[in-house]
Amino acid sequence: MITSPAKLRLFYKHHRRMPSYAEMMKLYGYRSKAAVFYLVRKFISDGVITKDKNGRLIPKNLYGNISVLGYVEAGFPSPAEEELIDTMSLDEYLISNKEATFMLKVKGDSMIDAGIMEGDMVLVERGKQPKPGAIVIAQVDGDYTMKYLRMRNGQPYLEPANKKYPPIYPESDLRVEAVVSAVIRRY
Repeated sequence: MITSPAKLRLFYKHHRRMPSYAEMMKLYGYRSKAAVFYLVRKFISDGVITKDKNGRLIPKNLYGNISVLGYVEAGFPSPAEEELIDTMSLDEYLISNKEATFMLKVKGDSMIDAGIMEGDMVLVERGKQPKPGAIVIAQVDGDYTMKYLRMRNGQPYLEPANKKYPPIYPESDLRVEAVVSAVIRRY
């Protein structure tokens, strides 16, 4: 039997979720859930997947490590040299608390001067202590938005990164729900 995570990756890519044990039985051609249980333990010990506090499977390092080959000049051009510096897992690089992390698709242009465009995906973490100047997902007077968290006279307010929009001062309630940790854009 093939026990590589390749089938798991394909399932996850196609369905945008991890398979159930019954689906893994079919996926790997097993006849018992006990065999799937063993496979899941192997994938957990290999660091490919993990379980959340409710026992649900979640991807951990499903795609493996990516090679870090060197540096690229963002100023004046310089000779390029390809040299393997390191390898890294994007999950480990971008996510510090997997159970509290999720992605949101950006709608609107209020954060364009921060480099966040409509259609981008933002990786956000619940429960992270926001600092003034952080980009946050906040509920203000019952509505959700993504803005910079700012303080004035000890009171929090939200500031857009687009001069077309005014700052948002809460009338009654401002609650930070999550802190933005990364922006993801496909070209």
